[in-house]
Amino acid sequence: MNTNNEFPEKSIFKAYDIRGVVGKNLNDSSVVQIGKSIGTKALRENQKSICVGYDGRLSSPHMFKLLSKGLLSTGINVTSIGLVTTPMLYFSTHQLKTKSGIMITGSHNPPDYNGFKIVINDETLSTDGIQKLYKIIIEKSYLTGKGEMRSANIKLPYLKKIYKDIKLARPISIAIDCGNGAASVCAEELYKGIGAKVESLFCNIDGNFPNHHPDPSNLKNLTSLQELLAKGDSELGLAFDGDGDRLGVVTKKGEVIFPDRQLLLFAEDVLKKNPGASIIFDVKSTRHLFSWIKDRGGIPIIWKTGHSLIKAKMKESKAILAGEMSGHMFFNDRWYGFDDGVYAGARLIEILSHFDNPSEILEALPKSFSTPELHIKLEEGEQHRIIKTLQIEAKFENANEIIKIDGLRVEYNFGFGLMRASNTTPVIVLRFEANSSKNLKLIQNEFKEILKTYIPQEKILF
Repeated sequence: MNTNNEFPEKSIFKAYDIRGVVGKNLNDSSVVQIGKSIGTKALRENQKSICVGYDGRLSSPHMFKLLSKGLLSTGINVTSIGLVTTPMLYFSTHQLKTKSGIMITGSHNPPDYNGFKIVINDETLSTDGIQKLYKIIIEKSYLTGKGEMRSANIKLPYLKKIYKDIKLARPISIAIDCGNGAASVCAEELYKGIGAKVESLFCNIDGNFPNHHPDPSNLKNLTSLQELLAKGDSELGLAFDGDGDRLGVVTKKGEVIFPDRQLLLFAEDVLKKNPGASIIFDVKSTRHLFSWIKDRGGIPIIWKTGHSLIKAKMKESKAILAGEMSGHMFFNDRWYGFDDGVYAGARLIEILSHFDNPSEILEALPKSFSTPELHIKLEEGEQHRIIKTLQIEAKFENANEIIKIDGLRVEYNFGFGLMRASNTTPVIVLRFEANSSKNLKLIQNEFKEILKTYIPQEKILF
């Protein structure tokens, strides 16, 4: 808790967004000041208007009023697009030509959290950009004026754009789980509109999330979808996080197709029409992507984790596709290059509608022995200090290559190991992949021996 109530806590200004606990480190005064800082930064970049949308959390309408108060006081005009997914907010900045927007969302965090994802002048703010907002607040260097408020309905143009883009080879039967999150505003209607048959779960907005948490990267949140697939007629299942920018995929048999394997299928499809194109994946993703993309005539680029960092790299490299292990998918061939879980689902359905057995196609994608994300819990800031030290000191005897763009990704002949500092919570994130369970254990043991020098052994739970 901030002892000085004059300013927001610095800790809520994260690497990819602003986020905190409502009523505690994200209080009413903080939200107004955040609005003032965003409005000031946008106006200094010659932006005249900004779109604002919010997710289905109980606190979001109140956050919207406070944020708008701060924005309008700087002189920037605000276009309210109401309750939407984060991708619909991104879409609005293109459709309404504002180039700037704010999404009020707690994404997949617990119900008492909320926050802001921010786009200014076509750039999704991260790291330095977000810290500059905090600096404006501390210096109280706000612009003043009197902005105007208007409203716009973005749902219809968003749906129409996707209906025009997606063409199914046959009607396909799918099950979807919106987790009572913001994807509920459009997912069922969208998939029916492109010609799919849809069984739906939890597609009514409820910020209490009474059925399960809206986070498809946590396997326990997919059990209802797996049960529906087992007893119903649907050929595959799609699940979305709280603000609709991440996609989870489940086969008819209940196998979870993790996002890096989804990216294999998307890459193959996109490269058929765009030979020689660059495709980005984050450091947590499967090593199969290197050879898979090369073999299909593409250029693989491994990059840092984080939706805003991936988008910046896409602009720099002119990549037409990118994906993160967390479930963010970015299409820049027929779409706008932002992460959109619902649109990614439509692209997946389009590809799989060409096959009689979609689940068989998904299950046949290259697969290794691998771990989910593993976490070592530490004190705030400790994760960055330890990883920086390891980047200098750690020696891996069996390694072919060590990639240091985001922590240490250690490549072996038979797999890889990763350790990186989380930018959102005080943990070291680890992931391991190998061609056999024996080699998977070998990599894990080498990492464990090195980590024991820097971290108490009882914290290393793998």
